[in-house]
Amino acid sequence: MSETVNNEKKDFIKDGIQTEAADMDCFLMIGQSNMSGRGDFGVVPPIENKNLFMLRNGRWQQMSEPINPDRGIFSGRYRSGVGLAASFALRYHETTGRRVGLIPCADGGTSLAQWQPGEVLYENAVNNTRFALRSAQLRGVLWHQGEADVPHPDWVASYEERFIHMIRSLFADLGVEPVPVVIGELGTYLLRRKNFDLTPELNRVFYRIAEAEPVCGVASAEGLECREDILHFNSPSLRIFGERYFEVYEQLARQLGK
Repeated sequence: MSETVNNEKKDFIKDGIQTEAADMDCFLMIGQSNMSGRGDFGVVPPIENKNLFMLRNGRWQQMSEPINPDRGIFSGRYRSGVGLAASFALRYHETTGRRVGLIPCADGGTSLAQWQPGEVLYENAVNNTRFALRSAQLRGVLWHQGEADVPHPDWVASYEERFIHMIRSLFADLGVEPVPVVIGELGTYLLRRKNFDLTPELNRVFYRIAEAEPVCGVASAEGLECREDILHFNSPSLRIFGERYFEVYEQLARQLGK
């Protein structure tokens, strides 16, 4: 299948869709591994829907997990796998009837310092979102991060200020009006790990951010379970978490008139 552009014959890239995915709502995925997704395959049914997409090489492809393959898929201690964004996207589509595009930019093991303006991860997120905005509208930001910061009391103490600076800079650099930002709580199972005593404190920081920034809201991780590594949410919990992200997003969008 081909098309003619500027009198030159151009073949379509076989990426799952053959027409521009215009009139789409998109969401930026940023943070560390629990946003990337480390859930095991084969534990929960796959989410498949022709109205759900993900960004690959600056173009939209049909969504399939792993959406955010920041690590190996078949080998390695921490493998890319099931994530929370898939169930979020499905709920959004089922509720609004809109097509959904996910912009995967999360990277496992990263600290908030690595997501500050001028850092590689931040710039990558900005650049990828700009590609997405050619054919979609930015409707929200999905953030899950903090496991790398919790062991450092000074990082926890300064988290609120640094996060607000990052998220305000993001919208300014993209040249868009602020949209809802959903922050996911850290799992309290982390308290079973050494040097993670400040997990509840960082979760409280998330709520202080939401009080200070009207565009931000917090998705509860209460009752969610982890994989055997006591670090990552398991697949069933990630499906639930994504739905909780949507519920918070929906409330924020309503309050903001988005």
